[in-house]
Amino acid sequence: MVTLFSVAILACSPPKGIHESEVTEGSIANNQTLADNSRNSLDWYGVYKGITPCADCEGIETTITLKRNSTFKRSLKYLGKNENSFFDEGNFEWDETGSYVTLMGKEGTTQMYQVGENVIFHLDQEGNRITGELANMYRLQKNPVDFRLENKKWVLIELRGKPVEKKEGQSEGFIEFDMETGMFSGKNTCNNFFGQYELMEGDRIKFGQAGSTLMACPDMTTEQEFMEVLKIADNYNVVDELLSLNRAKMAPLARFELAKVD
Repeated sequence: MVTLFSVAILACSPPKGIHESEVTEGSIANNQTLADNSRNSLDWYGVYKGITPCADCEGIETTITLKRNSTFKRSLKYLGKNENSFFDEGNFEWDETGSYVTLMGKEGTTQMYQVGENVIFHLDQEGNRITGELANMYRLQKNPVDFRLENKKWVLIELRGKPVEKKEGQSEGFIEFDMETGMFSGKNTCNNFFGQYELMEGDRIKFGQAGSTLMACPDMTTEQEFMEVLKIADNYNVVDELLSLNRAKMAPLARFELAKVD
């Protein structure tokens, strides 16, 4: 398994992001001062994605999550292969200039990335930017973020146009979106749920498959409708302290209000 990952890093390159952000050489240059570098001037933490070329497969779907506690998670999916997935996690370190991170994986494997605005660049074994015709492919784009939506608790108040009334044996329904990890989580009035999400231009959202606990409750109707919304919603709106999850331009599937802070 470790050998497979090593081949992927060397034979593959990275990514086309969701948004092509402009990254100037000056913003991440080697002579960047310690007072103004990627580590302390950018919102670098988050989820980076791309599809990198592969020598013997259709491409490698690469996802790297950098967290503020200096840990990372990394997944590689080899498109077109039967045994196609690799996952690892570990710690990463910044260099003294605050411009580069080194991911330290299992079995002592390491990989360096240069950190720019909404992008990280895969570096060669000597820690240099890759040049030539394939240079632009060695980049992973950061998932878009939305400060209106993320890192807040949204309480369920309406499903399919009907007010949600808390019944006996039910808990408060809510959902949260974690900007740092790209994970959504919450409670569907009965069970806890969780999964991956992705934001896109135009207030569009893509929910990954949700996992949940399996507790039985007296009335599962609200839970079932809530989870169905997460399967089919593809866009959202945030107005003042109200969130709606929608599909296309139809009436909102669900409405939420911002949780009150005690």
